[in-house]
Amino acid sequence: MTLPKNVTVEVQPGNKVKRPTDSREHRAQHGLARALLANMVQGVSTGFTRRMEIHGVGYRAEKQGNNLVMQLGKSHPVVIEPPSKTISFEVDRDGRNFVISGIDKCEVGQLAAVIRKQRPPEPYQGKGIRYAGETVRIKAGKSGKTGKGR
Repeated sequence: MTLPKNVTVEVQPGNKVKRPTDSREHRAQHGLARALLANMVQGVSTGFTRRMEIHGVGYRAEKQGNNLVMQLGKSHPVVIEPPSKTISFEVDRDGRNFVISGIDKCEVGQLAAVIRKQRPPEPYQGKGIRYAGETVRIKAGKSGKTGKGR
């Protein structure tokens, strides 16, 4: 990672990120560099994961080799290839839940967003791909479904 030109890192016991002044721009660059370095250290030591859920009849995912293959109600299966060797997929037995894991937080989050965009949760029945724990507000739909006046 290339650091901003105003920020320096001391590699000694108790590594420190330093800035030249307390100006607003230097404080912002200091916080950014410190957060990026902390994410890099955490990624190498423990890694990052993003859990995803698939809701809908006939919607499922499976792992084929390194790829994630999903049936999402389209005329063809959606194949997602990991963008790098550090990204991996794990799929539950039922094919409804899967996990994206890797060492780069930005890469894991971006891939999760790309996968979610393939079939985002729709507001009337809740079908689609969502992050684990994400709540989808379900709309009421059309009023007066009596069938009269068609």
